[in-house]
Amino acid sequence: MRYLPVLLPLLLLAACKPKSNEPAVRQPKKYNIEQFYGNISIGGGAFAPDETKILVNSNESGIYNLYEISISNQVSRQITQSKTESFFAIDYVPGTNQILYFADKGGDENDHIYLLQGDGTVQDLTPGEKEKASFYGWSKDKKAMYYISNKRDPRFFDLYKMDITKWEAKMLYQNDGGYNLGSLSWDEKTIALEQSLTTSESRLFLYDLESKNRKEISTPKAPAQYSSSGFSKDGKSFFYISNAGRDFMALYQYDLKSGQSKAIYEPAWDVMYAYDSENEKYRVIAINEDGKNTLKVLENATGKEVQLPAIDDGDVTAVAISPSEKMMRLTVGTSKAPNNIYVYNFESKNLSKLTETLNPEIDSRDLVSAEVVRYKSFDGLEIPAIYYRPQIASKENKVPALVWVHGGPGGQSRVGYSPLVQYLVNNGYAVLAVNNRGSSGYGQKFYQMDDKNHGEKDLLDCVYGKKHLQSLPYVDTAKVGIIGGSYGGYMTMAAMTFQPDAFKVGVNIFGVTNWLRTLRSIPPYWEAQRKALYAELGDPNGADSARLRRISPLFHAQQVKNPVMVLQGANDPRVLQVESDEIVAAVQRNKVPVEYIVFPDEGHGFVKKENEIKGYGNILKFLDTYLKKEKKLKD
Repeated sequence: MRYLPVLLPLLLLAACKPKSNEPAVRQPKKYNIEQFYGNISIGGGAFAPDETKILVNSNESGIYNLYEISISNQVSRQITQSKTESFFAIDYVPGTNQILYFADKGGDENDHIYLLQGDGTVQDLTPGEKEKASFYGWSKDKKAMYYISNKRDPRFFDLYKMDITKWEAKMLYQNDGGYNLGSLSWDEKTIALEQSLTTSESRLFLYDLESKNRKEISTPKAPAQYSSSGFSKDGKSFFYISNAGRDFMALYQYDLKSGQSKAIYEPAWDVMYAYDSENEKYRVIAINEDGKNTLKVLENATGKEVQLPAIDDGDVTAVAISPSEKMMRLTVGTSKAPNNIYVYNFESKNLSKLTETLNPEIDSRDLVSAEVVRYKSFDGLEIPAIYYRPQIASKENKVPALVWVHGGPGGQSRVGYSPLVQYLVNNGYAVLAVNNRGSSGYGQKFYQMDDKNHGEKDLLDCVYGKKHLQSLPYVDTAKVGIIGGSYGGYMTMAAMTFQPDAFKVGVNIFGVTNWLRTLRSIPPYWEAQRKALYAELGDPNGADSARLRRISPLFHAQQVKNPVMVLQGANDPRVLQVESDEIVAAVQRNKVPVEYIVFPDEGHGFVKKENEIKGYGNILKFLDTYLKKEKKLKD
């Protein structure tokens, strides 16, 4: 929904004079959960063939639908009217007004690719009942679409080509080896194949589709991560990203004739991805710089960096260059506002803001900026974290606090807008989003530190995050909880089970509680990553099973003694509902307060606004009851 602007007086208390470098204490206006989820979340941003508008997906209607936004006058038009399933934009079909989008059913992650005709009719291009498909790109002549699908074998993704007139598909590569499919050369003769050995080690091959010969690009004697990053259109070069011989990922160029590689971009942080614009005038490189995206746009002919337009209080988090290479779509975000879409004209230097996603009822001055901090863990290891301090916090007004744990394993908490985090901070909770050992973005050595050590040293990093919060003079040391989703939900339950005195409450959002079952029941299309996942976490069918049982909260739930809240999607294919059902029942047997919310129409992550409002609104009620007000447990 979109809220109409309401003029309300700002109820600001006189700011206290700050001491040293501490921010001024301020009484912000409080907003309810409906207002925070009255924001609009926007994704995508493909240019129309005539480059007069862009295609996005937006949850303005309550779930994600497709919208077109005019570049000249910023008028937005909703073009799908779904009430049940979220639709996510892919692209315009070249040379037409037809549109591709993808959607699953109720969060089951079996995405299909759909064609939306100009007259509003819709065709499911990948209609297999259990099929999962993903858009892969357009052919060089723009007469065909590439996509990957597991319809032949639910474990593996094959590569298909589908013409855009008859929409009939033919297989280009049958993936019997269980590879991750990388880039396809523009002449359709070579495909890059990525083989996961562990979550921190992979191999990279170039496979000739005609001769069936496979050539390895990676160096087996020097374990590292590799991922493909495209072929040049002249057929001379292949690009890939790797941390071979270094701690962070760099961009490499491989000469297809000589077989020689050279690093062409080596930042001090990880290169996340890189790609060339349509006619290779520009190269876009994204760097994960200390928890936030840094974007570089280079002119390939000169190697010079293109100066991105200055945007007040905004970070450019992603860009897309139009096919004519005359315009660039910019996705711009901050920790105090959802992402907005801008379009920049390279020739006129004109910058147009196409969206306004922050609910007009919310004054961004009442929200807080994320701060990158570091603290020492139990063994002296420096742990990076993203910190949010409530404006009301002071030595005289100490606030409760939360340790926030990201998903994964191997995820990363990053600087950016989170309506849930801002909602909690606006209501007086300090939040420390820890990047415990094993998190991505801080180098290969740091990333590997939690291998077969989950729920132990990484958990202690969270406990020491609590100690860091307690060292702050404005945090109530007796009121610190823990919250997280997916792997972060596991860490929450591990904390409540194996460190039962550390945190006063725990909020588990679809978290793993039984590693044996979760690792045995991973979706079939994860087959290419199964061995890598087992190498990091442990094989549930082998010698690691004893350890996996030892670190699974379900089997030790009798140790939980503080209140717990659990949120779960019934259609979650990664963390099955039974995981949450069983831990809730087990903790209830301890006579410990447990609140449990199941959404029948969600999967691994909640996308419907009404569910976000219900679930996340109840998180605050739970925290206010059992953490902020410290409600005593009944005997």
